[in-house]
Parts: sequence; C-alpha cells; structure tokens
Amino acid sequence: MVGRREGHRLAGDGLPGRAAGSHRWSRHVWWFLSGAVLVALAVAAVVRRSEVAGAVRLLADVDPLVLAAGAVCEAASLLCFAGVWRWLLNAGGADWPLRRAAALTLGANAVAGSLPGGAVLATAWAYRQLRRRGIGTELAAAVLAVAGALSALALGALMTVALIASGSSARTVGVWTMSVALVTLVLVGAAATLVHRSKTVRRHLRRLWARASKHSAWARDLGATAGRVAEQAWHLKPGLRPWLSPAAQALLNWVLDVACLVLSMRALHITVPWPGVLGAYVLTQIPASLRLTPGNIGVVEAGLAALLSAYGVPPRQALAAALLYRAVSYWAVLPIGWCCCAVLSLRGGHR
Repeated sequence: MVGRREGHRLAGDGLPGRAAGSHRWSRHVWWFLSGAVLVALAVAAVVRRSEVAGAVRLLADVDPLVLAAGAVCEAASLLCFAGVWRWLLNAGGADWPLRRAAALTLGANAVAGSLPGGAVLATAWAYRQLRRRGIGTELAAAVLAVAGALSALALGALMTVALIASGSSARTVGVWTMSVALVTLVLVGAAATLVHRSKTVRRHLRRLWARASKHSAWARDLGATAGRVAEQAWHLKPGLRPWLSPAAQALLNWVLDVACLVLSMRALHITVPWPGVLGAYVLTQIPASLRLTPGNIGVVEAGLAALLSAYGVPPRQALAAALLYRAVSYWAVLPIGWCCCAVLSLRGGHR
C-alpha cells in the first residue's frame, strides 16, 4: 500500500538523456538484485523443504469463516487507504466519490506490486489519471506526496505501540530497527515543520538549491516543482483538527491489515504471540518498502515467517501464516487492481 512512479515528470517535459540513461542503469541493477534475492530464497526453500511441505499441509486445514473475516478486514483496510486520497482530493476542491478513489489506489498498487520499477510507474500512472480527470498539476502531486507521508506517519505510530508493548520480550535487533525508523520519521517531521514555519530557513534552502543546480536545468525545474507541490500541500486544509480524519484513516489502513494477519493465523488454528505479532508486522514493512522483488514475492513471506518464529511461533506454522496472509492481502487483490487499472486507463484515454 505504498506509492510507485516512473516515466512521467511533474513538470510535464521529457527526461534529459543523462537522467533516462541513469534510470535504465538503475533498472538493470534492480533486476540483478531481484534475481539474486529470488535465487537465495529458492535455495533456502529447497534446503528447508520439509518445513515448506509442512506449511503447505497446514493450509489445507483453514477455517473458512475466520478467513472470510480476514478478507473483510483487508477490504476495509484498502477502503481506508482510498479514503485518505478522497479526503485530500476533496480538500483541494475536487469532488471525488470513494469508489473512484478506491479504483485509483487499487490500480496503482497493482502496478507497483507487479512491475520492475513499480514504485515509479505506479505514481506516474496515478498522477496521469488524476490529470486526465481535471485535477491540477500541483494538487495531483500534493495528493500523492501527502498520502504517502500520512501513511508513513501512521506506520510510525503503530511502530511506537509495538515498541512499547514488546517490553522485555523484544528482540534486540527488532528494538534497534524500530527505534532507528522512528527517530528518522521524527527528524523528517521536525525538519518539514521547521521549513514550513521559518521564512529564513526557506530562504537559505532556496539559495543552497540555486547554487547546487545552477549548471542543471532539470534540477532547477525539479526544485521549482517541489516548491509548488509543498505550497499546495500546506494549503489543502489549514489547522490541525481537519487532518484528524485522514490521519485516522491512514492508521486504520495499517491496523486492519494487522487484523488480517492475526485472523490468518487464527484461521490456521495458530496461537497468536501477543504482542510479538505486532512487532513482526511492523518490522516486515521495512524490507517490504525496498521492493527487492516484484510485489516483494518471497521477501515478505520469508521475513514475516522468520520474525514470527523469533517470537515463538513454530517455523511451519509461521510460514503457513505468512503464506495465507499474503494470499489474502496481495494475491487476491492483485487481479482486482489490474482490472481497475485497465478500466481507468481505457476510460481516461477515451475521454
């Protein structure tokens, strides 16, 4: 449930040759790393094939009612994420129904989770769909940026709860990882607040950027576009109270996804390791954000299974829970997302 992008600049012009060549080079590097990760995961699956076979056998004994409840939680999670986009668009003066915002977010997630460079491609696709439907350049870019920021802050809040709840049972590596991630989020938020409130800081930043980009036209364009997007984002809704609604929806997006994981474990008759399951979930989101493989195939499953095992779940049960959770939260949603992507693209092209 994270943004993705490529192939379309916010300023509307084409990429310079050097930037395009750099992107092609980075895509080759991504393919190499992705292949290496998949090979390593395949080797690990062969080495531990008895555990994999045991996990597959456990999947045959699923409680359908509990699994259906998990699917409902995942659907509600996706609607909350779409609700954040809808609120931001309406705050910017657009009148978007929830179903259209849901189709847009599902389509973007499908692109992001299936293609190389999906994060770039999905953001570009979502931006283009917004522009085709009459959303201004700055508002479209601000919606994409602010939705991602709200999602990151909500995950940070969930990470804080996991860190506090883990107590003495927390694993040292997990504590340090979550602590570093939280400190990073706090520093980024503090920096953004300082830039917003201080004209002096903004003036110095403009001077520094002007010096750094004086020999690069595309860098100057990027700076100007970023400034306009930031200004649009600040003026979406003044004050703190109006932002409680999208912030709550962004948090519910993560909480309901955690509920899907918990119900996936209960559907397999696995004892949920409270509060370790929350720590395992938030720690899994860190490697997931790197997009090492298309759709994080193998990365999320292996990471989540390993973390659940570290919190006391037997390895076979942990792997079965990770596979079932991914089947509900990713594989079942992916074809729906591609259908939304196709319908929105065709309708937008027809208009």
